[in-house]
Order: sequence, then C-alpha cells, then structure tokens
Amino acid sequence: MYAEKPEETKTAKLLKHFILFGMGGIAYIVIEMLWRGYSHWSMFMLGGMCFLVIGFINEQSRGKLPLLTQMAIGSASITLLEFLTGYIVNIKLGMNVWSYYDMPYNIMGQVCLEYTVMWFFLSAGCIFADDYLRYRLFGEEKARYRLI
Repeated sequence: MYAEKPEETKTAKLLKHFILFGMGGIAYIVIEMLWRGYSHWSMFMLGGMCFLVIGFINEQSRGKLPLLTQMAIGSASITLLEFLTGYIVNIKLGMNVWSYYDMPYNIMGQVCLEYTVMWFFLSAGCIFADDYLRYRLFGEEKARYRLI
C-alpha cells in the first residue's frame, strides 16, 4: 500500500525530528496563547514531544489503523505526556505552570477528562499536520486516511 521510503542518513533523520519537534512546540504555544492568553517554555517542550509521538504513531500505523483509532491513541499519549510533564514541572519543581484541581475527573491536578477529550480532536490536526509537513518538507508519500 505504501512505498518504502529511501534510507535516510542519521543526520537527516535527526534534522527532520528537530524540525518536527520545533513545529509541534510552536503550535502548542500558539494554541495555549489563544486558549488561555499565556504560555510557558515548558509547553514548547511538551508540544514538541507530543507532536513527535503522534507523528511516530502516525508513521507506524500507515494503512493499518483508522484515523479515529490514531486519534484515541494520540489523546492517551498526550494525556500521559502532560501528566509526566506536570508531575515534574508543577509538583517536583514547584513551577505551578498549570493546575486542573478545580476540574472534574482530574488526576493530581495535572490532567483531566475534559482536556483528554480535547486532545482527541486536536490529535487529528496533529496527524494531518505531521503528514503535510512530511510530504511538503521532506518529500514523503502523500497520506491517505480511512475514518474507521
């Protein structure tokens, strides 16, 4: 279904992942600025990691997983990364970047059900953006999707 990609050098792979990390970090900061009016440098790091993880899931599942399944895995992955980042940044380092203690169904104030649902829908945008960037910037094959 998908053609094999030519072998990339380690440097080319590293550069590609660095660019994708940066794009994800910038996107996360912009979304947060639009959503709550401010952000923090740690959100750039979290956004970059989330974008790389969703891209990895996307690349590994080409033609195997429906879009909705990828979105569910993406949402769970983002929630896990958000929890780990929150545990380190907010609890261990005491930076208090965010708190979901006032939200229902939260875990230690670092993640909550409402945002997990939101990550489900934002994961679709990440999947499409990852595919678009890989196609336009790195000459990878144009993606095809199946919903279910």
